Amino acid sequence: MSLGDDHESSGGYGGTGQTRTRLPDSGDAFGDPRRRSSSRSLVTVVGVVVLLIAAIAFANRGDGDSSSSTSGSSGKPETSATAPSGQRPVKSKSVAGIPSGFAQDQEGAESAAANYAVALGSADMFDKAKRDAVLQAIITPSRVPDFEAKLDKAYTPEFNENIGLNEDGSAPKGFTFVSRTSPIGTKVTEYSSTAAAVDVWCSGLLGLAGENSTTPVTNSWFTITMQLEWSNGDWKIVTHSQKDGPAPVPGDDRASSADEMAKTVEEYGGFTYAR
Repeated sequence: MSLGDDHESSGGYGGTGQTRTRLPDSGDAFGDPRRRSSSRSLVTVVGVVVLLIAAIAFANRGDGDSSSSTSGSSGKPETSATAPSGQRPVKSKSVAGIPSGFAQDQEGAESAAANYAVALGSADMFDKAKRDAVLQAIITPSRVPDFEAKLDKAYTPEFNENIGLNEDGSAPKGFTFVSRTSPIGTKVTEYSSTAAAVDVWCSGLLGLAGENSTTPVTNSWFTITMQLEWSNGDWKIVTHSQKDGPAPVPGDDRASSADEMAKTVEEYGGFTYAR
């Protein structure tokens, strides 16, 4: 499915393509369960020691001179606030619930790209009315009709059925649809005061949480590249492309039950990203 001109992943937006890594044979350091257990125990011990050292250092700071850590008779420590850096976090929301009003600088472009990646990887993209509202909020006006047309051809009733949804993009009764994108980091590759190219490295979740789901929630890794322009006082998307990876080696985490996954998605909201 292509959201922009050069979308390289199949399926819906948000990294539905899977990257698989073959683990080494059982005799390898990563494949031998005994060695993994030993390494994990060592990491745990080292972690405890580091925390203990940090706690002792924190408790003994000031060399035991209480007069240097209090001010007057108030008994409050003499501290100075950590100097803030970067732009103030974005607080305003657009009609689609997406942050807006980003700063006209590199940090603002990165923040916009990260937030737009979240919006484009959300479950709202599978609902025609909600998808159009998202596009109106984040795409530069001259490109909105083109994006709408391309995505209408991608998010078809057949596509929705292939991932376990109803034809209209809603979840079947008894199931919770999960589609989330979490930016891991951003990188500006080109920048001027009116245009920017930003890469966003992401992790994504996609699938249906529920008993006997044939499309359970899975994780994927992908990188999004956005061409942005400064339009009407904010950064907006001009073009978009996506490729798989980079993906880490899968860990030893136990997969959660369908009920646990559904409950977690309903209870935990997303983030607003600001530099």
